[in-house]
Amino acid sequence: MPKVTVDGQEVVVPDGATVLQACELAGKEIPRFCYHERLSIAGNCRMCLVEVKPGPPKPQASCALPATEGQEIRTDTPMVKTAREGVMEFLLINHPLDCPICDQGGECDLQDQAMAYGRGGTRYHENKRAVTSKNMGPLIKTIMTRCIHCTRCVRFSEEIAGVDEIGALYRGEDMQITTYLEQAAKHELSANVIDLCPVGALTSGPYAYESRPWELKKTLGIDVSDAVGANIRIDSRGREVLRVLPRINDDVNEEWISDKARYQVDGLTRRRLDRVFIRRSGKLAEASWDEAFKAIAKAHKSSGPGASIAAIAGDMVDCETMFAAKALLKASGSSLMESRQTGMDYDVSNLAAVNFNSTFAGIEEAQAILIIGSHVRWEAPLVNVRLRKAVKRGAKVFVVGPEWDTTYKAEFLGTDLSVLNKLPASVTDAFKAAEKSAVILGAAGFAAGAHEAALGVAGKLKAEFNALHTAAARMGALMLGFAQKGGIADIVAAKPKVVLALGADEVDWSAFGDSLKVYSGHHGDKGAHAADIVLPASAYTEKAGTYVSTEGRVQMADKAIFAPGDAREDWTILRALADALGVNVGFDSFGELRAAMVAEVPALGDEGMIADYGALPAAPKGVKAAGEIAAYPIKDFYLTNPIARASTVMQQCSAELLHGDALKEAAE
Repeated sequence: MPKVTVDGQEVVVPDGATVLQACELAGKEIPRFCYHERLSIAGNCRMCLVEVKPGPPKPQASCALPATEGQEIRTDTPMVKTAREGVMEFLLINHPLDCPICDQGGECDLQDQAMAYGRGGTRYHENKRAVTSKNMGPLIKTIMTRCIHCTRCVRFSEEIAGVDEIGALYRGEDMQITTYLEQAAKHELSANVIDLCPVGALTSGPYAYESRPWELKKTLGIDVSDAVGANIRIDSRGREVLRVLPRINDDVNEEWISDKARYQVDGLTRRRLDRVFIRRSGKLAEASWDEAFKAIAKAHKSSGPGASIAAIAGDMVDCETMFAAKALLKASGSSLMESRQTGMDYDVSNLAAVNFNSTFAGIEEAQAILIIGSHVRWEAPLVNVRLRKAVKRGAKVFVVGPEWDTTYKAEFLGTDLSVLNKLPASVTDAFKAAEKSAVILGAAGFAAGAHEAALGVAGKLKAEFNALHTAAARMGALMLGFAQKGGIADIVAAKPKVVLALGADEVDWSAFGDSLKVYSGHHGDKGAHAADIVLPASAYTEKAGTYVSTEGRVQMADKAIFAPGDAREDWTILRALADALGVNVGFDSFGELRAAMVAEVPALGDEGMIADYGALPAAPKGVKAAGEIAAYPIKDFYLTNPIARASTVMQQCSAELLHGDALKEAAE
């Protein structure tokens, strides 16, 4: 490990580190525009200039210079100061003076560094160049005259997203950054280039002119649009969420989030349930909380004791809500509860057998990966980024299921599950040669009944078994026992008098014709349309809660805003319902509820930690895979949940990016 001196301070740096990284280890701030820790080195902005001895007597770009033994690095000499001022002056020659109307204002690297490292004036008075703005789709607003050609967006699209859609045309002063044939950027992570852009060239289209950063309240949250549990920051003003940004967590989402996680939030203000409704004469009519609770209690008591009440949890429900529902059912003498809305039924007796055991960071080290029944790019875009990293390191990927457009080289083995009984030689050879390997079973694989067969294949190939769920609530529900053998089919067979739907919108409600269907949720979606009683509840931004990702990581989110109208937090609704039913659930506050939940499942109190589910069960022997994976459960990436379906931005993305609708002009 080389030892270098930075401004008189001696530091030891890792092998392969750059001079810029050495300066940061010494606590020195180095300005930069093109350099980013997660992207390849471009070295084209020249803002990170430092003086290095031994070496030529001139400033050198620290981002592209390796740190070597005995270097003397200076970041504060007159030469460095003058050089940085000169670079900044060049960058501002063509930059427009539109800071007052630029959405990047207050969060702009160019603005900050011009103040810290720039000169007080310019010596250039020539006309500034103008560049036409580009069409990058409904999410990214472009004002390319501001572009300083740092190429971060180009490198992100090529290296991280794996989609070569953004590039540079022409040279010198005529250089322009654009998408291929000026088409929209059509991938699930496209809006991350907004965070990467150090100037106002790429800004958020839906958020344009909404607010300034200093007006916003910032709340730490967890994304519930998939099962990855990406760390997010919820920015709100008053009672409205204006935007969602990623938080850095190297173990989970690094610093990326999917476009759906970022932009579905405008759906939080549309199609909201903010009043209680009871179905009368076939139509939902407004009612009071008291009327609703009395109607539920009447239906419950009419059937006598026993399994007269059931609960089905939706895909975005927090652990506290499910625990409160479980306590209510237990006090009512029922154990009919399920979270797998679509009717899936697989063994949940050993949670290690339904967990992503490699972990997201660990899957990057796998050298052979078999994916069974998962469109990873749509079901978990951030896991797809990890798989791409593994492939760049030499991993081989094989997929059982219908073909989809991968962002890395992969071999598709067909849709027939019987291929798992005798894998091709290319697969077995790759797994034999791999020091670390993995099998990933997706939602379509679970639905096709391939769980045991996949466990058997993982055992045979000596690979780590991973379950890739699509619902943010799934692992938390399984930890709480909010699932039963037989799945929803057993609940239908029990014919409960009351069915509580906790944000459950994907259930086939026609099977519960004789039950009183009570929907507690936040949007007027499929569940509310089928319900006999609608109880308005809080969305994920309107309550504190615990979520468990598909890798078993326990994470907690804070409350950002209050729910609209008469909507209440889910646990308060269930607590009030317990009083109406005349049962005791054992908690009267959120603190008591969370304490009771952690007492029952201690792992749910270990925030940020991956729960220990023990060892995998012995691989089942003699299990033959049969059947076919005809399709994946997600048909439209942008419209997978009630919030996204209510979002005009997600509807526009679905129409333009997936279904090819033409971009409408203003006159249309």
